[in-house]
Amino acid sequence: MRRRRRRAPRARVLLPAVVAVALAVVLTLVLASGSSDTAIPPRAAVNGPPALKHRATQLKPSKNAPPPGIDLFGDKPLRVHFKHPPRSGLVFDVKTGQVLWARNPMKVLPIASLTKIMTAILVVDGTKARDRARVTKEALHYTGSGVGVLPKHKLVPVEGLLAGMLMPSGNDAALALADHVAGTDRHFVRVMNQRAKAMSLGCTHYASADGIENGNRSCAADLAALARVAISKPRIARIVRHRQLQVRFPIKSGHLWLNSTNPLLQMGYPGTIGLKTGSTSRAGHCLVAIVKRGRRTYGVVLLHSPDTGSQAKKLFDRASKLGV
Repeated sequence: MRRRRRRAPRARVLLPAVVAVALAVVLTLVLASGSSDTAIPPRAAVNGPPALKHRATQLKPSKNAPPPGIDLFGDKPLRVHFKHPPRSGLVFDVKTGQVLWARNPMKVLPIASLTKIMTAILVVDGTKARDRARVTKEALHYTGSGVGVLPKHKLVPVEGLLAGMLMPSGNDAALALADHVAGTDRHFVRVMNQRAKAMSLGCTHYASADGIENGNRSCAADLAALARVAISKPRIARIVRHRQLQVRFPIKSGHLWLNSTNPLLQMGYPGTIGLKTGSTSRAGHCLVAIVKRGRRTYGVVLLHSPDTGSQAKKLFDRASKLGV
C-alpha cells in the first residue's frame, strides 16, 4: 500500500518568500535614505490614490508600474545636479505617485508652513464652502505672517480664511480655522496627528496648525503623499492655482486682495497649479509645487533649499524634457 507523501508545513514553504520580501523592503529604504541624488527605479512610488490609505513611508510599486524587466526611463534617467542642493527633495507623478527623482526622501526635517497642507485638508473635510467661522482671540494673537485684517470676534467666510492661509500663508487664518473645526488649536493638532497616523505618514508630526512651531516636521515622501490628497480637493485646487485672488470678506472694502507666495506663480512659470511654501530660520525655504504638462502632472518637494523657485523650475524642466 502506497503511503501518501506528506506536505511540507506551510510555514517552511512561505519562509524563503517572506525573507526575500523583507530584504527587498530594507534595501529599498536604505537606498531611498541615501544622501546622494537618486534616480528611483521605475516601480518606486508614493503609493496610493488621493485617499487615506497612503503608505508614503514605503516607496512601493504603483498600480501603473511597468512590468518587470521594462525600464521606464530607458537610457535617460532623470538626473539633476545642483551646486548647492536642497537638504531633501522629490520629483513625482501626481496621478500615479511614481517617484522620478529623490534626494534624502525619508529625512525628517522641519517644514514650517508646509504644515498648512494638512490644515487645509482637514478644513475642507470638516466644513462646507458656505460655512462661516468666528475670528477668535487666539487667531488675533498670531506670530509670523498673517492676513492681518481679520475683524475681531466676527463671523467670516471659511473660504476667505482658507485662501488667506494658503496664498499669503496667514497664520492668523490657520488658527481661526483650527478653532472653528476643533474648538482650539491644541485639539486641532491632535486631529492632525491622528490623520497623519491614519495615512501612515511615519515621518510626520505636528505641533501647531500654522507651522510656526519647530515641532512641525515631516519628510519629502510624506509631503508628496499629502500634496496628492490636497490637490485632489477642488476647494483647495481652486485657490492655490492663483497668483492673485480677490475674495469677499466683511471688512471696510468688502474684499481681500491676496497674493500667492509660490515663486513659480510669481515668475509666471507655465502650467503651475499649486501648492504651498514655507519658511523659517530653522526649516529654511521649503516648497511643494505642482505643474501640469499636457497629460502629465508633476510634483516637486524641496526642503531647506537655497532657491526654491530656480531649483523647482530646473526639476520640472528636466522631467518635462525627458517626458518621464
